[in-house]
Amino acid sequence: MTSSSSDPYDVILDARGLICPMPVLKAKKALRDVPTGGVLKVMATDPGSVADMKSFCEMTGNKLISSIQEDDVFIYFIEKSEV
Repeated sequence: MTSSSSDPYDVILDARGLICPMPVLKAKKALRDVPTGGVLKVMATDPGSVADMKSFCEMTGNKLISSIQEDDVFIYFIEKSEV
């Protein structure tokens, strides 16, 4: 899926309905398709994904650009690092 100027990302991952640890595992796999410096947008409904995505980014060296909640959906923008 392509990005738009108001919602810039290179790859989108719909992890809604999945529970821990699946959103993080799917994000790890999806990052393979993101170019270095590119952005992965992740949508999840598991409240545990908030802490999980933060920890995942800290452990992998990727940058959690933003983490927002819209109704029952948690949206993350992760910038892929060079590691």
